Amino acid sequence: MVFHDVRFPEKISRGARGGPRRRTQVVELYSGFEERNASWANSRREYDVAFGIRSSDQLQEVTAFFEARNGRLYAFRFKDWADYKSSLPSKAISPLDQLLGMGDGTKTEFQLRKLFGTEALGYWRSIRKPVAGSIRLAVNGTERSSGWTADLATGLVSFDSAPAKGAIITAGFEFDVPCRFDTDSIDVTLDLERLGSITSIPLIEVRDT
Repeated sequence: MVFHDVRFPEKISRGARGGPRRRTQVVELYSGFEERNASWANSRREYDVAFGIRSSDQLQEVTAFFEARNGRLYAFRFKDWADYKSSLPSKAISPLDQLLGMGDGTKTEFQLRKLFGTEALGYWRSIRKPVAGSIRLAVNGTERSSGWTADLATGLVSFDSAPAKGAIITAGFEFDVPCRFDTDSIDVTLDLERLGSITSIPLIEVRDT
């Protein structure tokens, strides 16, 4: 799949509605008990950006972005203002925010990730689209400003030399969600003042970028 490494207009995404979705099969038995099965191991985010459009200029901006992506064909970056960094919304990013793993003396690559809940009963979300210049890394609590690189297309952090066995690797970062339009058409309504409106513009997270 081809990915366009551009971000959906931030001022419009700030007013979008949406968030994580899961798919769970629930079977109710005759006894009244339930059997539940998770069809998806990972959540998938869905948004409607029509709620963020506040002017006819913004409407045109979204239409132009849609055309440049060929509708549903090309994925892109989307800033989810409700969840876009490794720390709490009220906190600044710290290199100690998220645990990436522990060194074993040979491993040099670690995936950026974010924990939801507790480590014992929580969910680790892999971060595939970090924001350039936002990543801070630490080994055993000491920030490292060099000796590593990050792939902004995959979220993989690569060390020049493998961290020592037992070394704790942590990171802080901002990130985007890889999304595509979930429609191949945009229906615009023009009123008497020639101001446009769009009832719905759905986006959906993609997992193959």
